[in-house]
Amino acid sequence: MVHVPIIRVADTLIATVQDELLDSDMLALQEDLAATLERSGVGGVLIDLSAAATVDSFLGRLLSDIATGARLMGANTVVVGIQPAVAISLVELGLDLKGVHTALNPERGLAWLLKMNDNRSGSNGRGQH
Repeated sequence: MVHVPIIRVADTLIATVQDELLDSDMLALQEDLAATLERSGVGGVLIDLSAAATVDSFLGRLLSDIATGARLMGANTVVVGIQPAVAISLVELGLDLKGVHTALNPERGLAWLLKMNDNRSGSNGRGQH
C-alpha cells in the first residue's frame, strides 16, 4: 500500500502522489483528506498528480468525489500536474472531472486557490455565497 503524504501550507492541504496508486490507495487518500480537512478547516485542497503516468475511470471518478466532498466541507480542490497521456486517457474515457479545477503546475494551482479563498473571505462566511 502506498501512502500519500498530506501537508498543510497556510490555508491549503497538499497531497503529492509520488507513485502509481492502486484503487485502495486512492480510497485511503480520500479518507485521509476528508479527516485532515475536517480537523484543519482549510479552504483549499491541492492534489499533485505529476508522478501518475496512468489514470483509469475509477481514479477519475474518485477525484470528482474528493472535490465534491471537499466542497461540501467548505474547500475548493485543484488537481495539478496531469501528464499529457493522462489527459488524453481522461478524454477518451469521457471523464470531465466535474467540480475539479485543474492547473498545469503547483504554483498555478496554489495561485488559483489563493484567489478563490480571497474571493470567499469577502463573503459572509465559509462556503456561503
